[in-house]
Formats: sequence, structure tokens, C-alpha cells
Amino acid sequence: MAGSTHTVTNQAPPLVQYDVFGSDRALVEAVERHLAPEAREDGLAELSALGRACGSAQVQEWGAQADENPPRLRTHDRYGHRIDEVEFHPAWHRLLGKGVSAGLTAAWTRPGGHVRRAAAFLMWTQVEAGNCCPLSMTHAAVPALRTDPELAAEWEPRLTSMVYDRGLRPAGQKAGALFGMGMTEKQGGSDVRANTTAARPLAEDGTYALTGHKWFCSAPMSDGFLVLAQAPGGLTCFLVPRVLEDGTRNVFALQRLKDKLGNRSNASAEVEFDGTWARRVGEEGRGVRTIIGMVAATRLDCVLGSAGLMRQAVAQAVHHCAHREAFGGKLLDKPLMRNVLADLALESEAATTLALRLAAAYDDGGEQERALLRIAVPAAKYWVTKRCAPVTVEASECLGGNGYVEESGMPRLVRESPLNSVWEGAGNVQALDVLRALRRDPGTLDAYLREVGQARGADHRLDAAIKNLLTDLEAAEARARRLTERLALVLQASLLVRHAPPEVADAFCAGRLSTEAGTAFGTLPPTLNLASVVERAHPHP
Repeated sequence: MAGSTHTVTNQAPPLVQYDVFGSDRALVEAVERHLAPEAREDGLAELSALGRACGSAQVQEWGAQADENPPRLRTHDRYGHRIDEVEFHPAWHRLLGKGVSAGLTAAWTRPGGHVRRAAAFLMWTQVEAGNCCPLSMTHAAVPALRTDPELAAEWEPRLTSMVYDRGLRPAGQKAGALFGMGMTEKQGGSDVRANTTAARPLAEDGTYALTGHKWFCSAPMSDGFLVLAQAPGGLTCFLVPRVLEDGTRNVFALQRLKDKLGNRSNASAEVEFDGTWARRVGEEGRGVRTIIGMVAATRLDCVLGSAGLMRQAVAQAVHHCAHREAFGGKLLDKPLMRNVLADLALESEAATTLALRLAAAYDDGGEQERALLRIAVPAAKYWVTKRCAPVTVEASECLGGNGYVEESGMPRLVRESPLNSVWEGAGNVQALDVLRALRRDPGTLDAYLREVGQARGADHRLDAAIKNLLTDLEAAEARARRLTERLALVLQASLLVRHAPPEVADAFCAGRLSTEAGTAFGTLPPTLNLASVVERAHPHP
């Protein structure tokens, strides 16, 4: 007989068996806004199906299992042969297969592909962020490969395939392939021009032998990698296949896997090249220019990933407070908790709205949109990824002690939250890229001002922020972070003023563009319609 002291009361049920897409009003509205009419019906149906899968008990269990069972490095087989393989838990492969079949590597070949993929990526991050790394690398490799039409014709169909074909075999024998990336070296970090990996030309035109060490290699069990190395003509981009056409393993020595704070289901490795066969991508000496398309695409994925983590953290916090009672009522109805939840919801919606707007610019592909991306992607990457950690920490606090316990899932979100700010260039790199874009190409500022100018006159706080921003444009390097932050905030505010419900736009402008609110979450002016903001963020299983 169970003791009476073990009766469980006043605990929120698990947030499970719900539609991650349909319950996210900001995401649904952004997709409806940006998808062309001819792609809208199929796109919404596809995302709804994925949203239900993301919220299912089975897929959520896969995510937990993948996180709890990190990959293991096997450098040799039982006989002493070097094999350099990484073993993953079966849940990892199930997740990766589902992600590939959901089109997370197929944006470049589908109508409205980037908006559809962006929404899917944002949702898939909420299941388990680690497996999003190979999906992101594979997606982002396409623009770099397109600098070489022959290589693109060979590899692009494999990368955009919606079939996950695991196992190390020659890529030409596979129904689909995944890509990784290796730029960072221990002595260089973000300063990739300091890389020392050497590329020696071979007899066959365009082929080289690489010798060197990569400090971070993403997704080391992929079928191919884009890497940077020093050729006779300077820093150059190369394609390194994991398995050669004759079936032999390329020289790709995995020295160790990184023991990371979060992102534990995903393998990040140190790799040694020693006569490793590679094929040049683009021209010698133009490696950074060649690979920059991949970097830009992965930076947008950093924004999407952070937006996904924030959305899941906010959904969990609102769900908990809708069921938990304290001090005579639901936590959700307590004015102070409502203020905290509304503030978190604003950050989440602003991130989602901005990320989907940038994805739509990729689908458009026009000169004006490309100019906007050159300044908006690094600004968004800087700001949205930096907001992720404080949002997940505050959301965990909404669950009290329960949020500090692994079973709640919140610690996993907290551990993951700093990652996107570090990967693909940390904060200073993004801020400097914003300054570089402004100084080299005046068209980027014109495109930005046209975008935010569409909201002029709708909110006096936004109008003032745009005016003040113009006075900051001559910022020196030491103030580049402030300028980048303001660029992102003004862009977010302009999008919310144009597209979000009035109560959301009003609260965002009050809390982010004026001096009415404090610096911590939960300090919004109490006169705002915060109940509507929180209700909009409620996941409603």
C-alpha cells in the first residue's frame, strides 16, 4: 500500500503529445507570411506533420536518449587496424534520418525551401539540438560547392537528398550524403588566415595532398568535408571525401572527441591530415571567399537554433505555470510571474520573426535581399544567440527547483544555450563583420534602412530608435557591439510593429527601445497587455 505522503499533487504534466508547429503562433504566422501562395498549402501541411512528430513522446524520447548517450571514438579495430570511426546511439540515427527526410538539407531545390526549412530547423532544434549540426553543415555546403559547377553537379544531388544513408562508403554509391567542415586550428581560431595546414598539388589537376591538424572538425562521420588549407597560391578551400572512389578510407585520423558543455549528442573532433587526398573548390588563394557562403548559411542556422531553444524554454515555462498553483492561484495568473513570462515570450517571438524574415530573403535571392543579408545575418547572429542563454536560465527558474533537475529537460537547454554564440564566429567576429559590411558596401545600409523604414510612423519609440541609430553608424571598433545590438533590436522591433499583434509590438518597444523597463526579465511596465502576450506563447497541448 502506498503511503499517503507519496500522493503527487500540484505538479505540471509533461509537455508532450502536442503540435510544436501549430501551437507556435509566431512561427505559423511567419511561414504564412513568407511562403508564396503556390507553396503554402504543401508547406503548412508538411510543417504540421513535423510539428506533431516533434511533440510526440517517441521523438522526444529519442532526443533524450541521444543526449544521454554521447558518441564514442573508436580509433582502431580489435586487430589494431586504424579505422577512425565514431559510434552513435541508435536514437541519434533515428533523429538524423527523420531530419533528412523532413527536408532539412533540401532547401536549395524546393519552392520556398529556405522558409520551410527554417521553420523545420527551428522545431527540430527543440527535440535535440546536437543532430542539427550535420544537417546544418550539409545544407550550408551547397553555396560553396556552387563556385565549382563540376563539383556541384556531382555532390549537390547527394547533399539535397531526403534519404539518410548511413555508413562509410564511396559517396557515389550512396542515396544521400552528409557534409562537415574543418576551418579552425588551435593557433588560429577565428583568424583562419593563420592556418598552417598545407596543401601540396598532385599530378591530377585540382587535386592536392593535405598535411596538418584541425582543432575543431564538425560532424566527423560525414561523407565529405570543406576545409581550408594553405596552397602555393594562398589560403584555399578543399573538399575532403571521407572514403575515396576506390573504396579505401581517406587519411582522416580522429585524435579525440571534444568533451563539450552541451551539444553532447554531436561529435566534434580533432583531426589529423597526413597526405590526405583533397579536391580544390574555387581558386587558389580565395578560400575565405569560397567558403563564406557556407559560413553565412550556418550563421543563419545559429540564429534559428537559438530561436528554437528559446521557444522550447518559453513553452516549458508557460506550460508549467499554467498548471502549477501557488499562493492561492495559478502561477500564470500572478502579476509578477506573468511579467516574467511575457518578457521571455517577447524575446522568443522577436527571434523567430527575425530568423524567418532572413530565411525569406534567401528564397527571394534578389540584389536588395542579398544586401540586407550581408548586414542582417551577422547582426542577428550576434544578438539572438546572445539572448539565448539568459532566456533559458530565466525560463528554468520559472520551474523553481524542478527546472534544475535533469528530468525536466531544462538543464539540457541551458547547457546548449551558449553554443550558437560561439560557433561560426563569436560575438566580436560578428560585430566586426557588421562594421566591415557597412564600410565596404553602402548598399547594405540602404537595404537595412529600407527594411526598417517600412515601419516608420507606427510607433514613436521605434522612430526614435531609428533616428538614434543613424548617429551611431560612425562607430569605432570599440563600440561595434553596441551598434550591432541596436541594428538587431531595431530590425526586430520594425518586424513586430508591422506583423505582430499590437500588444506584442507595444510591449517589445516598451521593453527594448525605451527606458521604461529594467534590465532583468520581468521588469516590463505593468500597464501593458501582458496577459495576451503570455496567452499567445502558450503551447496548449
